[in-house]
Order: sequence, then C-alpha cells, then structure tokens
Amino acid sequence: MQDRLSGVDTMKGLLTIAALMAVISCPVSALAAPERTSSPVEIRTGDVALFYQIYDAAAGAPAGPALQRAYIDGGSDGVRQFVPNRIVSGAHLAEVVASERQHYEDARRCVEALPGVKEQLEQAFLRLAKLVPDAAFPPVTILIGADNSGGTTGPSGVLIGLEVACRADWLGSDVTQRLVHLIAHEYGHVEQPAELDSEVEPGTVLRASLVEGVAELVAELISGDVSNAHLAVWTRGREKEIDERFLRDANDTDLSHWLYNGVGTPSDPGDLGYWVGYRIARAYYDKSADKRAALKTLLALKDPQGVLTSSGWTPGMTIQ
Repeated sequence: MQDRLSGVDTMKGLLTIAALMAVISCPVSALAAPERTSSPVEIRTGDVALFYQIYDAAAGAPAGPALQRAYIDGGSDGVRQFVPNRIVSGAHLAEVVASERQHYEDARRCVEALPGVKEQLEQAFLRLAKLVPDAAFPPVTILIGADNSGGTTGPSGVLIGLEVACRADWLGSDVTQRLVHLIAHEYGHVEQPAELDSEVEPGTVLRASLVEGVAELVAELISGDVSNAHLAVWTRGREKEIDERFLRDANDTDLSHWLYNGVGTPSDPGDLGYWVGYRIARAYYDKSADKRAALKTLLALKDPQGVLTSSGWTPGMTIQ
C-alpha cells in the first residue's frame, strides 16, 4: 500500500530540576507523541523517468525485450507488482504503447504536474496522521502501466498508473487535483484491513460500496474532495431513484451494476457504488460525535449493515 516521513521538534530553553524529574517519573505511555511537521509518506516518481528514458531512446517505439529488461526488471518493486493483470509483460506493454502511443505522449503533461502533486500530498498525509493516529504510511509509487489501471494498492504501497490517471478527464480538468484526490482515495484503502480487498472477498453490493465509499470519505477529509467528484454532478436530480435502486440490490453479491463497470456517461454513470457508499459513510461520520472513533469504525467495516442503520442515511437525503 503506502509510506511516510516524520519530523522532530527542537526543544529550546532549560528544564528545571523539578520539571526534569517529572518527565523522568512519567510513564512512557503517558508522553504525547510529537506532532508530525513533515509528510510521513515517500512519493516515488523514478519509474516514470525510467520509462520515458527508454521510450525516448526508442523514438516512442520501445521493444518488448527492452521494456522487460530495463523497465520491469530494472524498475521498482511497485512496477513488478503492477505486472499481474496489468502490465503483464514487456512484450504486452510494447504492444499497448504501439497501439495507444498518443496516451503515452499525453501523459507527459502529468509528469510536469508531479512536483505540485507531491507538495499537496504532504499536507494531506499530515491531516491523515491526525485523523488516524495509528495509520500505516507505506510509499506512493507513480509509474507507467499498460493503459488499463489508474491506481491500486499492493505490498509496496499505493501504485498509480500515470497514463490512465492523466487521461481521466472526467475526474476533473485540473491534473494536479485529479492526481491528489486519486492518491488520497487509494491511501484510504491502505488504512483498511486486507480482508476488505474486493479482489480477496467481494462480498455484497453494500459491503463493497462502503469499502470504496469510505476510501472516498478519507480522500475528502485529507485532500478536500473525493476522487470521483463527477458522480455528484452526473447523478444530480436522480439521487432518490438511484439510492432506492441501491437499497434493492444492497445484499446482492453481483457487483457488476454498481462497481468496477467503467466510467459510463453522464446519462448512464458507471461505478455508482462509489458515490452511494460515500454518501452512507459521510452520513455516518457527520452524525457521530467522536469523529476519530467513527472513522475507525468505518475503516474496519466489521458490520456494513450496522453502519448503514446507524448512519441515518435515507434515499435521496442531502449530504452536506
């Protein structure tokens, strides 16, 4: 999944004997941890530079063996974890680059946005550290894939396919903000138990939608917006009808009508489970007096039905 960094405060002045003795006699567990002043997450972009070095040396037509040897074998663990079901192999990546060359050319504009993305994410991860004191902070690896995945998590942390994220204009016109919110969403998944991974155990429509919806809530809390902000626009005026349809399907195990079914169109949006799941999670969070405890419950998601019941969410309700 993802990473972090930590800052150390400098103490100035002299402690009195009494104050020093008080500190010495105080149990370690009672001492407050210093507040982070620098991002706890390492954001890695070296694989992008490596890919374009190989790409440019081959005049935009890199061969499979070169990509396998220099990029996949020579790149980071994140690249290799992007191989199963995504990059597949150097030969496959070469075929995709040849057939979708314009996507790889266009992705260069996102390379230019990466310094700004890093800067904003530093603040986002500091907010996460305050919201979830025991949060995990593995690294974020931004890489080039086979034009089929914008982001996921793995043993190396958050993995972002830049060429896909760069062309996902429906997520927002500002490339920097788009990447920030997408990475923040994926980092929400980092804080969830591994058993909630839909590839491990899909579960019901309600459970899977809350898994994604809680990640959207985390993205909003730490970066200022959800990753799929377009869904609020595309569903406007149809909230109650969509919510009622969701409730009818909530206990189904066929996720195909609600999740991982593509972006869709403004008149027929895909991935609506992200949007409804977020609305339920947000309602639960807003209703709770103890926000840290609420977020902890949402991330653990031991009882999806209990979260739905306790949230006070009803079809068509307005979410602030």
